[in-house]
Amino acid sequence: MHDSTRRGMRPRIAPAGLMFLAITSVGWGFNWPVTKFLLSELPPLTLRGVTGVLGALLLAAFAILRSQSLKVAPEIWPRLLLAGLLNVTGWMVLMGLALLWLPASEAALIAYTMPVWASIIAWPVLGERPTLLRTIALVMAFAGLAAIMGGNGIAASEEKLPGIIMALAGSIGFAVGTVLSKKLPIHLPPITAAAWQIGAGCLPVALAGLLLETTHLDRMTTVGWVLVVYSTVVQFCIAYVSWFAALSRLPASVAAIGTMAVPVIGVLASAIALHEPLGPGQIAALIFTLAAVVLATRG
Repeated sequence: MHDSTRRGMRPRIAPAGLMFLAITSVGWGFNWPVTKFLLSELPPLTLRGVTGVLGALLLAAFAILRSQSLKVAPEIWPRLLLAGLLNVTGWMVLMGLALLWLPASEAALIAYTMPVWASIIAWPVLGERPTLLRTIALVMAFAGLAAIMGGNGIAASEEKLPGIIMALAGSIGFAVGTVLSKKLPIHLPPITAAAWQIGAGCLPVALAGLLLETTHLDRMTTVGWVLVVYSTVVQFCIAYVSWFAALSRLPASVAAIGTMAVPVIGVLASAIALHEPLGPGQIAALIFTLAAVVLATRG
């Protein structure tokens, strides 16, 4: 693991970290419209929890096939459970519920205020002083996202308020988890770390869903089943493993700013798949946001 958080040193940007970050952004970006669609066929806690547990089991099986140990040292468990709570449980529950009040594009944009919170927290906790380029990139990215939100006619109406609050809470929780993952690193292979964090994070969500919600599997469409497989394999197995791999190779603030490509992909995918608003102004703002992400990785 690169020592990218030592005070007084400029963090090194690892090319492999950027590659894993790109995989994460694509996987999570497409999952926003997927989740929005699936909420019309499955209740939120069951959808998020059960697919997560299945994803964790697949990762555990893959780790075993690769002869990787699933053993976790006793001193690592508190860090693992805390990361699972912040990066998985809180995110899955709050974002799943937020989508009940908000369109997928709006929920994605609000959720990815996360880099602001991560950058703010990373300064005192990790000593990652924001560089000029990274600060400019953050401002550019939020200007782009604000333009998209304005172009979509987004308004913080009273009806949407629960969704907005939940999306912001999930965003702040994920930012805290991102920074703490650098402060208290989990020294496990990425697949093993992802399997345990996703499993521990999603199991209580799945149990709550099975106890509190009513699921009608017989009413699910063929498209629904295909998207459940996508959500399980791509979101949990591929994207989360890539996220943990990226986070181990990049400064927390760079990783966080890099994820701002996720709502760009989410808005585009939602416009195509769900016919949510997208015009020339929004497209220009998306390009502006992506340019900011590229700038951040060079700062």
